[in-house]
Amino acid sequence: MGYFYLIIAIVGEVVGTISLKNSESFTQPIPSSLVIIGYLIAFYFMMLSMKTIPVAITYSIWAGIGITAIAIISSIKFGEIPDLYAIVGLIFIIVGIFILVSLSNMGKNIA
Repeated sequence: MGYFYLIIAIVGEVVGTISLKNSESFTQPIPSSLVIIGYLIAFYFMMLSMKTIPVAITYSIWAGIGITAIAIISSIKFGEIPDLYAIVGLIFIIVGIFILVSLSNMGKNIA
C-alpha cells in the first residue's frame, strides 16, 4: 500500500508544481488553489507511505520521479525543452533511484 500512496504523493506534487507556474505569483485563483491542494495531497500521502517505506527511499522516489515528470510535462506544456546535459542528469537521477531501491540494503529493509 505504501507505493500506492507514494504514487498519489508524486501526482500531487507534480500537479502542485506545474500549477505554481500557472498561478502567476498566486494571482490566479484556480492554479493557486491547485498548488495548495496538490502539495497538501503530496505531503499527506508521502507521510502515509513512510509508514511502510523507509524515509530515504520514499523521499528519493518522490523527488526523483517528480523532477523527471515535471521536466517532461514542462517541456510539453511550456516549451522548456531539456538539452543533452539535462537529459543526462535526469537519467542519472533515475539510475540513482534504481540503485538505492534495488541494490542497496536500505531498499531491502522495506516493511
